[in-house]
Amino acid sequence: MIRTITTTADLVSFCKAAAQRDYVTIDTEFLRERTYYSKLCLIQMAYQDDEGADAVLVDPLVDGLSLAPIYALFRDISVVKVFHAARQDLEIFYVDEGVIPEPLFDTQVAAMVCGFGEQVGYETLVRKIAKSDLDKSSRFTDWARRPLTEAQMTYALADVTHLRDIYEYLSQRLKQSGRQKWVAEEMAVLQDPATYTADPDLAWQRIKTRTSSGRFIAIVRELARFREIHAQSRNIPRNRVFKDDALVELASNKPQSEADLGRLRLLLREARKGDIAAGILEAIKTGLSLPNDELPKVVDKRKALQVNPAIADMLRVLLKAKADEENVAQKLIASSADLDALAAGQRDVLALRGWRKQVFGEDALQLCDGKIGLAVDGQKVVAIKV
Repeated sequence: MIRTITTTADLVSFCKAAAQRDYVTIDTEFLRERTYYSKLCLIQMAYQDDEGADAVLVDPLVDGLSLAPIYALFRDISVVKVFHAARQDLEIFYVDEGVIPEPLFDTQVAAMVCGFGEQVGYETLVRKIAKSDLDKSSRFTDWARRPLTEAQMTYALADVTHLRDIYEYLSQRLKQSGRQKWVAEEMAVLQDPATYTADPDLAWQRIKTRTSSGRFIAIVRELARFREIHAQSRNIPRNRVFKDDALVELASNKPQSEADLGRLRLLLREARKGDIAAGILEAIKTGLSLPNDELPKVVDKRKALQVNPAIADMLRVLLKAKADEENVAQKLIASSADLDALAAGQRDVLALRGWRKQVFGEDALQLCDGKIGLAVDGQKVVAIKV
């Protein structure tokens, strides 16, 4: 029978028992379609050891239920907190309480280190490691609606019960390969509060535009800043304020009045008056009045780096060879931006730090310096001394 915790006393009891274990598996169900911040709808937790096992659903929508016992468990460094693809889950807890679980283990990252490919899904790991299949029919249901169906609860609980087997398998693989430090380095990013902080001053960098005009980009920046602040303060999706294409249209047309806003094609009707309209007009005014020497500059980073395309191509071949040799996902070792930076002579890149330097970075530097070359050995590409 599936057990759902609806009282703080029961949650305290479960978390105290979990605190006696080596690890606890955790997952969440949430909604984000109608809000800026995710609405937490369900928490799933499970633990297992030689003495027994337990798995529960925690209903955070019940009046009077405090999540303080879970947050206390998150701060207990004697218990590993295990998630799969943890980023969105962690963002919820950080926004709600300012807490990030420690120590942390993300099975998606661990699976990439262990050779399961790029951003491997939970369903794949369940099938390959737990030798089971998941019923995904409840995946896109309304998790805020009560009561939950039996199918929803069964689906939700499977996300943490199979996770126990996956964690134990991957942690053993990491121990055997000596790659535990690799995963620990990756967890540092997930445990950095900056990962979950949306800075309104940087919101403009997500907007895709076809011009590098400083004045145009200044207006885009001010509009994006206003939209982000407005969405955050009212906890609504940024697209409910105005969409990206409407933002670009605003920056292109530079309306000066509500009457001008009314003539635009893409702006939502609700944004043509009231607080949003006032914010739009003020943002455009600020962008237009900015001195020339304070205008943002947008450049093609690849051109600015003066990337040597031949070296960049060779680095990509080397990366694939090293990833295949080490059985690690390429994306985890180095990004395309890292490779371009290396090919342009830069050395302050992630691929030259920690375990990445050992696996790929040292050979990448020698390749850039002409000290090694690449050759074909049967079905493999290998590095050879020049």
